[in-house]
Amino acid sequence: MRLAAALVLLISISRAATLADRVREVLERPAARGVLWGVKVVDLGSGETLYELNAEKLFIPASNTKLFSTALALVRLGPEYRFLTRVAAEGPPDPAGRISGDLVLVGGGDPNLSRRALPYEKKQEFTAPDPLEELAAEVAALGVRRVEGAIVGDDTRYLWQPYAIGWAIEDAANGDGPPVTALSVYDNVVALKIRPGGRAEWDAPAAYYQLDNRILPGAAESRIRIHRPPGDRTVHVWGEMSAKDPGRAELLAIDDPALYAAQAFRDALVRHGIVVVGEARSRHAFPWDLVANLPPGYSLASRSSMPLIEDLRVINKVSQNLHAEIVVRETARERRGAGSWEASDEERKAFLSEIGLRPEEYFLRDGSGLSRQNLVSPGAVIALLAYMWRSPHKEAWLETLPIAGVDGSLQARFLATPAAEILRAKTGTLTHVSALSGYIDAPDGRRLAFSVFANNYSGDAARVRGIIDRLSTALFGASVPVSTAR
Repeated sequence: MRLAAALVLLISISRAATLADRVREVLERPAARGVLWGVKVVDLGSGETLYELNAEKLFIPASNTKLFSTALALVRLGPEYRFLTRVAAEGPPDPAGRISGDLVLVGGGDPNLSRRALPYEKKQEFTAPDPLEELAAEVAALGVRRVEGAIVGDDTRYLWQPYAIGWAIEDAANGDGPPVTALSVYDNVVALKIRPGGRAEWDAPAAYYQLDNRILPGAAESRIRIHRPPGDRTVHVWGEMSAKDPGRAELLAIDDPALYAAQAFRDALVRHGIVVVGEARSRHAFPWDLVANLPPGYSLASRSSMPLIEDLRVINKVSQNLHAEIVVRETARERRGAGSWEASDEERKAFLSEIGLRPEEYFLRDGSGLSRQNLVSPGAVIALLAYMWRSPHKEAWLETLPIAGVDGSLQARFLATPAAEILRAKTGTLTHVSALSGYIDAPDGRRLAFSVFANNYSGDAARVRGIIDRLSTALFGASVPVSTAR
């Protein structure tokens, strides 16, 4: 027995040393220098730590934050949870088809009020029917012919706290960080199409922003800038455009998604033959409101979302920021009765305490990873990954993660390496930050959880991602060149 135990210990030490040598060989390359590295690798079967470097230090996790958000929502709400969007009024239409007051589009948190096709597929196509058109058709089918009041976009399910602490001002202006609301449509962004020759136009279901286009065509090289001042609804576009430039599309955040939803819904109702007397407006629940302003109770139409697991796939596969924020808010709303940042933070802390994390192992300010104030240790990520591996939701959880060389944010990484189609992991990218955490099956049959953070580097981010990919393939027993990392 002692001999057998000694042999097991010897083999374990040998494996760990071999892996340590391989990792050291990667990190000693010139391209890896000048980077703050955090690494931890664990055998999920035995619980043995195979390698660690700065594993208890805190790093900016970028979109690895989404691992915590999607795990929280999956465990607390369950994979079959659904969001409900309603069209409500004070009462039914009269015999002439008239609604005497306002018609209210009541947001229920659904992040997929868009043409996104679900379930998620490798090519994320926006080919589904427009949900606002479907709701408008349902209202018209009830015999509604005239709305005497306004069309109201109601997002009061969550408090009006649209931006997280630590977001950059440019995040709030572009498609990366649109406002987080209970009534979100088309991912809370509009597309600005810049056509050849410098023409610019909106590609959106409803008019919202004014456009000030001052692009000069015919330049040798394109240099185009886009800016919307905070609090202003005029988008300024200027610069020079090459005659060879085929054009481009830029996503801009909508500053009041509930108002935009009301405008788009009003237009849809008109297309279905309904006369609307009032304009579109929004209604929010502010943190300082003492009395809740509840939406009308009579429902004329409703839309139930796909099961939550379908959106968790979208979040982790394509790293969708808005949706990650929404599922954290929704979890707080269901568990604590308040869709606020404060309730979200308390619910997340309770969850992470249950899985064994200490407060000093993390500091999270949002659900997506956009916040520069987020801090997490590689050890904390491994604890989360190990917990989800043992949980009843293991299979559903694994299905949400990008697959190396196959889909999502890993589709173009690990091509022609042993990790292709085997490694499942969540990426993370901000300026000076890269991360990769997930699972891999080693050649000897062991199942490993790993977390790699790279912080505080300057220069080419693709170079650092290449090093991360080499570290990951080192888990297979060899250093494999990775030339496809992006």
